Amino acid sequence: MMKIPMSVAAAGLLRSLLARGGVKRDRILLIESRSTDWQSLTLVGERHQIFLRVPDPDANDIAASLTCGLQDAEFSVPGQIVADIVLARRPQRENDGSIILEFEALTIVE
Repeated sequence: MMKIPMSVAAAGLLRSLLARGGVKRDRILLIESRSTDWQSLTLVGERHQIFLRVPDPDANDIAASLTCGLQDAEFSVPGQIVADIVLARRPQRENDGSIILEFEALTIVE
């Protein structure tokens, strides 16, 4: 199995995001993860892009659990504040019935 390199903040964000799905971890597949350093005059953090694939059966229900109320959700990421998270584009339905989700987020060091 190939492991995608991730920062501590990205890994924590992914765990919190997957927990929203309400299903076993093997029902949601990580396709790609990208993180870049971010800073303002007073804050330091990372910008993240996370791509997930939700296979059928129940892809619609799982995708809805992951995305419904996303911007108002509370995320528990040790040492980080999730300042912003959005679904970057509409969910993409694949030929095999799976759904691709692309998330963008900003985490800030506490």
